[in-house]
Parts: sequence; C-alpha cells; structure tokens
Amino acid sequence: MSTLSRYENRWNPFRDMDELQNRLLGLMHRGVGRQGLRSEGESEESIAVSQWAPLVDVSEDEKGYLIKAELPEVKKEAVKVTLENGVLTISGERKFEQEEKNKRYHRVERAYGTFLRSFTMPDDAEAEEVTAEFRDGVLQVRIAKSEKSRPKQIDVKVA
Repeated sequence: MSTLSRYENRWNPFRDMDELQNRLLGLMHRGVGRQGLRSEGESEESIAVSQWAPLVDVSEDEKGYLIKAELPEVKKEAVKVTLENGVLTISGERKFEQEEKNKRYHRVERAYGTFLRSFTMPDDAEAEEVTAEFRDGVLQVRIAKSEKSRPKQIDVKVA
C-alpha cells in the first residue's frame, strides 16, 4: 500500500513492509505460463501473462494531491476508483486480446489481467472532494486538501 505524504523521503519501516508485501503478493499471483507459440525450428518458449500494476505518479501542491496512473488499452468501464476507511483504491482489468485462428504470437511481454493500487489518504485530505478523470490512457485522481491545512497569509499591521 502506498502512502501519500509530504514526508515521503523519511524512512518508514511500515511503508517498506507494505511495499514488500505488495511485491510478494504480485509474485504469488502471476499467471501460469502458456506453452510458447513457435514457428518450425524455433525452440519452445513459455509465454507468461502476469498480473500487473499500473505505474503511478503522485504529486502535491498547495491545493491538493494528484495521482496519475498509466492505463494503456484499458477501457474506462474497466476502471474503478473507490475510497473507503481512508484508503483510495484504483482497480480494474486489462484483457488479453483473443487469439485468432490464423494469428500466431511469437512473444507476449506486456502484462494483462486485473490490477489494484491502494493509497492511504493523508490527514489533510478532503474525502468528499475526490475527482477522477480518464483521458488518453491516463487516469487522473485529484484529492483536495482541507481548508484548515492550507497555509494562510496573515497581514502584518504597522502600529
């Protein structure tokens, strides 16, 4: 589970354990390889279709947080964004195109299947002000900061 935090560079053993757990779960859930599709004279090669996790960028400004997730060839209808108990979750599926009778695959390196990315909401996030927009294969989730947490300019009066 990733954490949105302005203190991202500080060492946090719990964050490291979460990341290790996510990596191990990803390894355990990888798809079982299919027998390789080959031409005459080629050696047999296993083609694995594995579970994948989209790459994300997380940024912050004075108004809020922005999560950008790369979701190429994923339909909008296959993407789900939920917020529950302070955890924002992006999930969905990229489906493998069906094999045609006259089409042979020599190599399949792109990952397909279901994905899930979770982020713990920071304390200054407004759960009621989360928006999601999907365009050109990129999902953008905006999370507003609460008014209380935003810096305020205080005018200094001369006495």
